[in-house]
Amino acid sequence: MTIVVAIVAGAILGPLLFRADPLSIDLANILAGPSRAHPLGCDSLGRDVLARIMFGARLSLSISTIVVAISLVVGSLIGATAALSGGPIDNVIMRGVDIVLAFPGILLAIALAAILGPGLIDLTIALTAMGWTGYARIVRGEVLTLRERDYVLAAQTLGASPPRLLLRHLLPGVVGPLAVQATFGIGGIIGAEAALSFLGLGAIPPTPSWGNMLDAGRAFLLVAPHLTTAPGLAIGFTILGFNLLGDGIAQKVGNRA
Repeated sequence: MTIVVAIVAGAILGPLLFRADPLSIDLANILAGPSRAHPLGCDSLGRDVLARIMFGARLSLSISTIVVAISLVVGSLIGATAALSGGPIDNVIMRGVDIVLAFPGILLAIALAAILGPGLIDLTIALTAMGWTGYARIVRGEVLTLRERDYVLAAQTLGASPPRLLLRHLLPGVVGPLAVQATFGIGGIIGAEAALSFLGLGAIPPTPSWGNMLDAGRAFLLVAPHLTTAPGLAIGFTILGFNLLGDGIAQKVGNRA
């Protein structure tokens, strides 16, 4: 939680406290190393690396949150529909989920991003396409278990409609597993977004993104290692923070269960 809060606070408050322009070109500071004026140095165009890291954090956190939110809603609706319908409908839906899961997630995202082209909206669509299946399987499995509970059977006996049954009695019991999946999902989406931007399929330069910062710094590994070290550490610590947070939530959910 400390790591996640620090990263979120840096993304929100950092640009307000450290007012360097991430897009401002300064030819006098091309490939300059860390200094008091530029704590993480400057890139090949003299732009401040720390400012670009903080704005890149905003981009990564925003995209990952949007993708996870859309994936959670879509996956939950599909999984709940499969569980409540049963029979052929359940079979068709879950076979469709299995087909999507047969493709490695990052390869599916790369293929879709290549077809749609670079850009933040297209990137969000590509990442969502690979993220909803996990939520669908979790919700389906939990709903199949919960619908046999006495309080759910009692609600059905009293004439509760399927939407009311789902929203009032079933989905509240799935909140814990979904929270765990969503927390891990944010870390995974941050890594996938960085990978796609690194390949030129994400944020379009000069928009600051950790992935395209890594890509731009590859040519200067020997003369300016800070260009790849800073975004690499940012990606690593952010994913680590969300994974540790997910582990903690999973333990809490397991203890309550």
